[in-house]
Amino acid sequence: MSCEPWQCAEIATSKKANPIQKPEIAVAMIKKASRPILVVGSNVTERWMEGKQAIEYIIDLANASKVPVVATAHMVGEFIKRGYQPAAFMNAFEIGQRVADPAWQGLDGKGRPDLVIMVGMPYYMQALILAGLKHFAPDLRTMTLDNMFHAHASWSFPNASFEEWATNLKVMTSKFEGGQ
Repeated sequence: MSCEPWQCAEIATSKKANPIQKPEIAVAMIKKASRPILVVGSNVTERWMEGKQAIEYIIDLANASKVPVVATAHMVGEFIKRGYQPAAFMNAFEIGQRVADPAWQGLDGKGRPDLVIMVGMPYYMQALILAGLKHFAPDLRTMTLDNMFHAHASWSFPNASFEEWATNLKVMTSKFEGGQ
C-alpha cells in the first residue's frame, strides 16, 4: 500500500499525514476523541465493494461507533432511504469552515469537534478542505477513511484496493461492536 497522494497533481506537503497501517489504530484514535464527527460525501453511493455500496459500510460503522454523521450534498436522502438519520446535513465546504471556527459549538451546541473524520468526497474537494483545516485549524485532528491517501489529513489510510478498504471498514465496525 502506497502513502503517496492518490491524485497525481497533488503536491505533497512538508508535513504529510501519518499513515494508518491497521484499522485498529483508527478505532483507538476515534475512541480517544471526545467529540468526533464523520463527514460523508457523495462518492459512497458510487463505490461498490463485495456487492454492497460503500454507504452500507459507513452506516454500519456509524451505528457501531455512535459517531455523529454529517451528510454532504444530497447524501441525506441516501441515508434516510436506508433507514439512517444523520446528525446534520450541509455543504462540504460549509462544514469545513464551521469546524475550523474556534467559536463554533458543534452540531449539538455542546462544543467544537476534536476529530473530523472524512470519507467519500471527491478527492480534490476533500484535499482542499483538509489543506484548509491543516493551516487554519492546526489544533483540529483530521482522519480520512477512504482507500486513497490524503497528505493533508492528520491520519490517512494508504492507497488500497476496494477489497482492502472493505476489510478495513469491517474490522473497524467489529471493534466498535464489542471487540477490543
